[in-house]
Amino acid sequence: MRPDPAPSRWAYRMQRLMLTPLYRIGLRVGLPFVVALAAGTIWLSDQDRFDALRLSLVDLRNQVEQRPEFMVKLMAIDGAGPQIAEDIREIVPIDFPVSSFDLELDHIRTTIAELPAVADVSVRVRPGGVLQVDVKERKPIVLWRGHDGLSLLDENGFFVGQIAHREDHRDLPLIAGDGADQAVPQAMALIRAAGPLTPRLRGVVRMGNRRWDMVLDRGQRILLPEANPVQALERVIALHQAQDMMTRDLAQVDMRLPSRPTIRMSASAVDQWWRINDIGIGD
Repeated sequence: MRPDPAPSRWAYRMQRLMLTPLYRIGLRVGLPFVVALAAGTIWLSDQDRFDALRLSLVDLRNQVEQRPEFMVKLMAIDGAGPQIAEDIREIVPIDFPVSSFDLELDHIRTTIAELPAVADVSVRVRPGGVLQVDVKERKPIVLWRGHDGLSLLDENGFFVGQIAHREDHRDLPLIAGDGADQAVPQAMALIRAAGPLTPRLRGVVRMGNRRWDMVLDRGQRILLPEANPVQALERVIALHQAQDMMTRDLAQVDMRLPSRPTIRMSASAVDQWWRINDIGIGD
């Protein structure tokens, strides 16, 4: 009898199994991976070999990081004045040259942004090994006389810096009072609306953290309402232009009740008025 050419039952099953895609992938990929992982685990189980490998990797990394093309040699600051630039170099003490891999740019940016005079800042490493710092400064537009002395504020009321004497910034208008720093836009609107009274303007004072008094020379004050203070000031200016009201011997003009403006004469004007009345009565 001729031998049966058909495979045995186990050979048939093995051939069918080899035709299964998942089994073939496991045999080609999974088995080598498991063998390699087991071999690596056994090799690294020795502490001396593990330490030697770690030191080799650290040394390789240092060699790459210390290459000349990755070294930062200096810091350039643009957009900042001399004082701000000096403050930045003081709070970011970097010992150049340093690898760019050792620079924490986000931390440097956050540190510089905490300076009161800095509105915005960007930090990057530019080609040539330069740490580039681009600064946008806050521009002081007003002086605030508070409990801590004279402070410079920007257009939004943010603190810019402290000064010792008013003469250092005579070109800036003066505001005072508690809460004045939180209402800088309204104060600047009043100062811009002063018009012909601007040469006599000494400042605006926040009263009760809700309204403004405009202070002129000769001790004169314009008491403005809480609502629509600019419109009330414009009414005072209109009266002044029509009758030279603010050139008279007045102590204050009270506009807190817009429907009933009140004028108070100075003490010397009152005394003179009484003298005139006494003379008239005597005649």
